[in-house]
Amino acid sequence: MNVLLHPTYCPSIASFVAIANAKVVTYEGCDNYQKQTYRNRTYIYGANGKLLLNIPVVHSQKNRQLYKDIIIANETNWQDLHWKSIQSAYSGSPFFEFYEDDFRPLFKTPFTHLFDFNIKCLEVIYDCLELPFKFKMSEGFEKTKKDQTDYRILVNSKKEQPQNLKKYVQVFDDKHGFIPNLSIIDLIFNEGPNALMYLEAHQLKL
Repeated sequence: MNVLLHPTYCPSIASFVAIANAKVVTYEGCDNYQKQTYRNRTYIYGANGKLLLNIPVVHSQKNRQLYKDIIIANETNWQDLHWKSIQSAYSGSPFFEFYEDDFRPLFKTPFTHLFDFNIKCLEVIYDCLELPFKFKMSEGFEKTKKDQTDYRILVNSKKEQPQNLKKYVQVFDDKHGFIPNLSIIDLIFNEGPNALMYLEAHQLKL
């Protein structure tokens, strides 16, 4: 199966279900940026429940701007805040210490462009899942695709379709219950080497 997705910030578990079950992954690199999508946001499981991590970006006066041209607003020190939130959320998880050194550099190394940061996030996550970091980039934007399974809709946080994802143990599930389809890092820190098998056992419903 050839799938088409947007590269997003530490993508959702649903996105990685698509990736793990694909023969060829193509990332959309020719689209216009849209606000309030998973391009610059992700959700983790904090002590108080579902927690949004949002990367601030520099907003242009242009009506349309390519996603790959979006600049990160680094004066907000968002990387340090996000890493502290991740540490607080997952330091008690079974596999945080095992993967901590893989993820820390993402939040200590300066990045200028959102697109480049998200690709680096994917590289780290692929490595943690022991997936080969192989993919294609789209060569031009097409609204509809005939030769690929189009999962670009997964980028839209407001039109997210519920997925039938099996429960796994989460750090704070005794307080707030199971929260499905968070960032893939929730699955990695809680399930470790079993994360890939979990992903391969699911199919998406769109």
